[in-house]
Amino acid sequence: MDSDFFAYMYRLKYIERWSLMRNTTRESVAEHSFHVGLLAHMLCEIGNRMFGQSLNADRAAAMALFHDATEVFTGDIPTPVKHHNPKMLASFREIEAMAAERLHNMVPEPLRATYAPLLGIGSETNGVNDPDHDLRRMLKAADLLDAYLKCVSEVASGNREFAVAKTEIEHKLASLDMPEVTWFLDHLAPGLGRTLDELSRSE
Repeated sequence: MDSDFFAYMYRLKYIERWSLMRNTTRESVAEHSFHVGLLAHMLCEIGNRMFGQSLNADRAAAMALFHDATEVFTGDIPTPVKHHNPKMLASFREIEAMAAERLHNMVPEPLRATYAPLLGIGSETNGVNDPDHDLRRMLKAADLLDAYLKCVSEVASGNREFAVAKTEIEHKLASLDMPEVTWFLDHLAPGLGRTLDELSRSE
């Protein structure tokens, strides 16, 4: 029952994001997945504690860890490339689906049912019958939020390469119309633009 599943998962640390842009700090898909896990968990708990939701934050964090797993095969496809036109996006979606199947086939048989939805396998992960529908909404927000925080960090470092992306993602976050995201941006995001000395003074 030998499996290379985790050998591939650990290779996410070699896949770089933001490959078309000049970065002051490089970011791997593994780092991004960890950050999205933190954010998805926090957004769910904000929803639960502040806005009367009933969301499984632990499940959301687990989903986040695997949300870009297929990139061990596809690499990180930049958004402007992936969304250049509907035909190209559909092609990438097909490639991602095949990559997900390949990864899923590596999971030992007794564990496949657990990892199928985490890898986006099966009809239960799509549409109105998706039991994780609300969590996927939080995951999407967390994914976008992490991209925004990356832009904030780069711009704060003097890198104007991310200035336009920062503005565009701000608009996308606003269009989500999610109180959890607004609360996070108001109360938790500002610290991401501060230096270590500034953070120490604010304690």
